[in-house]
Amino acid sequence: MESKIEVLSTVKVQSTPDLYKIVDSLNRTLKKEDLMFGLALDEEDKEQMVFTIYRT
Repeated sequence: MESKIEVLSTVKVQSTPDLYKIVDSLNRTLKKEDLMFGLALDEEDKEQMVFTIYRT
């Protein structure tokens, strides 16, 4: 069984304390649509977050 994850979009956004709540809500709501959302701290600029949308 092969599992492939496709990156649909990536964007850098200003870091805010509650941003992870939006990503969590999107993941819970759209899991059945084969979409997954990620959030990571930008390695080069700690004030920025990298938001990524995946198709699973």
